[in-house]
Amino acid sequence: MVWTVMPDFEGYDEAHDQFTWDLPTSYNPAVDFLQKHDDLDRVALEQAYPDGRREQYTFRELDQLSDRLATGLARLGIEAGDRVGVVVPQKPQNPITHLANWKLGAVSVPLTVLFGTDALRYRLDDAGVSVAVIDPAVRDDIDAVRDDCPALEHVIEIETDTPAGGVHAFEDVLTAPDNADIEPYESTPDTDTAILYTSGSTGPPKGVRHSHALWLGRAAAAYNFFDQGLGPDATVWTPADWAWGAALGGTLFATWHHGGTIVGYPASGFEADDAFGLLSEFDVTQSFMPATALRMLMDVEDPTAAYDLAIETFAVGGESLTPEIVDWVAETFDSVTINEFYGQTELNLVVANNSNWFDTQPGSMGKPLPGYDLTILDPEAADRGVAEPLSTGELGEIAVRPHDRSVFFDEYWNMPEKTAAKEVDGWFVTGDLARQDDDGYVWFKSRKDDVIITSGYRVGPMEVERAILEHPDVVQAGVIGMPDDTRGEIIKAYVEAAEDAPSHDTLRSEIQSVVRENLAEYEYPREIEFADALPQTTSGKIRRKELQEWSAGESL
Repeated sequence: MVWTVMPDFEGYDEAHDQFTWDLPTSYNPAVDFLQKHDDLDRVALEQAYPDGRREQYTFRELDQLSDRLATGLARLGIEAGDRVGVVVPQKPQNPITHLANWKLGAVSVPLTVLFGTDALRYRLDDAGVSVAVIDPAVRDDIDAVRDDCPALEHVIEIETDTPAGGVHAFEDVLTAPDNADIEPYESTPDTDTAILYTSGSTGPPKGVRHSHALWLGRAAAAYNFFDQGLGPDATVWTPADWAWGAALGGTLFATWHHGGTIVGYPASGFEADDAFGLLSEFDVTQSFMPATALRMLMDVEDPTAAYDLAIETFAVGGESLTPEIVDWVAETFDSVTINEFYGQTELNLVVANNSNWFDTQPGSMGKPLPGYDLTILDPEAADRGVAEPLSTGELGEIAVRPHDRSVFFDEYWNMPEKTAAKEVDGWFVTGDLARQDDDGYVWFKSRKDDVIITSGYRVGPMEVERAILEHPDVVQAGVIGMPDDTRGEIIKAYVEAAEDAPSHDTLRSEIQSVVRENLAEYEYPREIEFADALPQTTSGKIRRKELQEWSAGESL
């Protein structure tokens, strides 16, 4: 029962040539994460709370708690194939619920507590969730949408002693230890595990149905983008919401797959000093840290003097890793690496940097991970259902082919046409534009449907955003295309400025100069508007669709 899917390889070429998935015939992630380790009394979860409380959970204790919850869920009628929503932040009840689901053969639906009523209503109803385990922070929203979700029979609220209105207390559902007798569901890598929802940045959110092999794929990727630093001696923390696939699978469950310790901290927002405090207090060795969070860490003066840090690797995903972050890490820390990775809710994590194998190129996502083939397709041909690979260096659509189909998604829930359109001649298309150079590095350009065509030039908004973020007085930036009679489209930027930034007129001029200098004359934003905050998805991506609505006349 040693499901190690990514052995050590000395070099990148060796890994690509020799790695095989070799998935087990029988596989249950609850057994994998909790029961296979040599020392089950080692701490699996260091739980911290903003009020100063601290808790520890061993692998054995998490196994027992998930047994008790699984027994309680079964008594509520949950069976194999039923969907169970998990609307809980970084608290123990979050993974305990997922583990209990898989012990029953049930399917998890991870959802963030940041969702409002519309987002919750859509996902709970679309997935046909029959039980939702929720945090008190979303109780009012759940009450507001419950009548619109006919499949939702039970709501279980954590951290409450006096539930009301047809809601169960989590502690009441936990079966007494002596009565919890669960034999884990006999499952395989192809058994349904979760429905993960896309961010909806370019259309209605899609439910992505995955099998258990998802977690093995994420564990393999994490082993690489954490520079082979996962194992029993690793302590890992991410500020990212555990509802997000990269945080849930690529951090939390990947850490437990490899036998390490995860840190949980249910913060309502990101504070740089709190983050450094957690990294120091728990001797965190590996951290998945979104680029926005890293930029906020950069505001802390001389952190290595103020904090006793054990950090070895920062991993970055979801947004581009800009050169100033790479430079800051190199200048601030001794022997700390920073690795970008790329993936999709549908296709696992498929591209990454690994400083043990090759030099990181700032601005590049890295190289295709072992277990996957990657090519760049002609996007127009791909839209017609034809795979036409482009030459090295040409801009086109990223397409990926797994060496084992099981590690990719099974379908878009209730969307057969979109499912079929995702695969073109055996290649899974991503909707992302990039180039691949002679050395195999992949350079992201933009989403295919975000491309701005101005004066005949194709411009990726993310590239312009990266250039704007080079300005020290810019906190965040979002770029869209605006119709223009002369140029077809012009580039417009929305900018969140730092508190001590110069006047808007001065900053606007400086930003335009920075972009002209760092990109091209035609790529600078001819219009710039300033806002107190920019709209983001729950995974931290700029919602350009909402920026388009702003430009169409909606107020800031």
